[in-house]
Amino acid sequence: MSKNPGVYFEIPVTDMQRAQAFYAAVFGYDFVLERIHGNDMAFLPFAPAAKGITGALAKGEIYKPSHHGTLIYLRVADINATINLAMKHGGKELFPRTAANEYGFVAEIEDSEGNRIGLSEEKKG
Repeated sequence: MSKNPGVYFEIPVTDMQRAQAFYAAVFGYDFVLERIHGNDMAFLPFAPAAKGITGALAKGEIYKPSHHGTLIYLRVADINATINLAMKHGGKELFPRTAANEYGFVAEIEDSEGNRIGLSEEKKG
């Protein structure tokens, strides 16, 4: 296989405005809003030439925020600063900044909707 298997993700939300405000304040994201197949979608930034995948905040009958199931890791410059922003905007720290071998550092937060979200910080230098 010549490509990474992940191509897209959706983060379940129950209150789209609250979730957008949280992700904008904590991660600095801007959103493109659409309604697809009866669901409200707030698409995160996407640059086709950039490495990695993108996704959306998703609200609809089938979307249920949870600590269980797939865990998404979002890249951040500073995990501790991101955790502080999350807590300031209604989130919680679930797992503190911890070394992840040569990959850098990881942590987990709970977002404004009750989802468990992983954070990834690259090693510097």
